[in-house]
Amino acid sequence: MNIGSFSLAWDLVLKSVTILFMGIGLLVIPIFPGLVVIWAAALGYGVVSGFGVLGWTMFALITLLMLGGSILDQILMSTRAHKEGTPWWVVTMAMVSAILGSLLIPIPIIGGILTALVVLFLIQMIRLRHPQMVLSSMRGMLTGFGWSLLFRFIIGLVMISLWLIWALA
Repeated sequence: MNIGSFSLAWDLVLKSVTILFMGIGLLVIPIFPGLVVIWAAALGYGVVSGFGVLGWTMFALITLLMLGGSILDQILMSTRAHKEGTPWWVVTMAMVSAILGSLLIPIPIIGGILTALVVLFLIQMIRLRHPQMVLSSMRGMLTGFGWSLLFRFIIGLVMISLWLIWALA
């Protein structure tokens, strides 16, 4: 390997690591696909550097983790609120409002979580007129957000670890 290609390889690794860790940072934003960003960085690395047997194996595992983590994310956020007595249609309205809130107000906490909680609060208050039950629903959704964040973070770290095994082999 000559000096130019060695430099190019490390440049690619450094750029990939930057994007991978941006993905980890974006995991704190509800609704934002941080796991997809990590997956896309691994895909970009594979396209540029070549996959090989190890690369395809690691990329397949990274893909499965991204898909599973994305599904788990949505399940955890909504199930906790539902377990606290919130009907699925109300949970769905809150989740849709979180997506729209993230698009309309690009400040993560205000745009996503707060919008979902406000919609959940308003609908539940109109439905139930019982503040304790409404607060219980909101606590359930917040607990779901917290568990979701924890699992997305762990899955993101595992994805990056698999990429490191691939990139440094």
